[in-house]
Amino acid sequence: MTTRIGQVIMLLHGGDREEARNRFAALWPELEAGGHLLQQVTVAHYMADVQDDPGAELAWDLRALGAADALTEDEVAFGEHAVAVRGLYPSLYLNLAADYLKLADRAAARRELDRCHAVLDALADDAYGATVRAAVGRLEARLSGESP
Repeated sequence: MTTRIGQVIMLLHGGDREEARNRFAALWPELEAGGHLLQQVTVAHYMADVQDDPGAELAWDLRALGAADALTEDEVAFGEHAVAVRGLYPSLYLNLAADYLKLADRAAARRELDRCHAVLDALADDAYGATVRAAVGRLEARLSGESP
């Protein structure tokens, strides 16, 4: 399953959003029926990115957060995965904030952005962390009306 998920992510990064959306949609029933929760987080997180409708994007981002919240310490205690899961929360909250802003729910966007700020310290000081922090800054500016 991990290989199949990776192949779809490569399609997405290659620019084929529609095919990625179709393949993620085909994988989802298998994941719901017994896939690992971390795989559910990953697929739902990316599935949100390929949605054209902001409401559908929000629904997938909420699925990703729900799967992350359902992970137990036993499921993420192997290797570096516990750190990786903690590091997902800033992005999960950031995506929710962006979704709510697209839906013109500024109060919900603020709530999620505040949750994001509260867990930013989980990000490593690397390229991914810098990317998420920069996106937080851009969304913060949009939410406060400093930029479009």
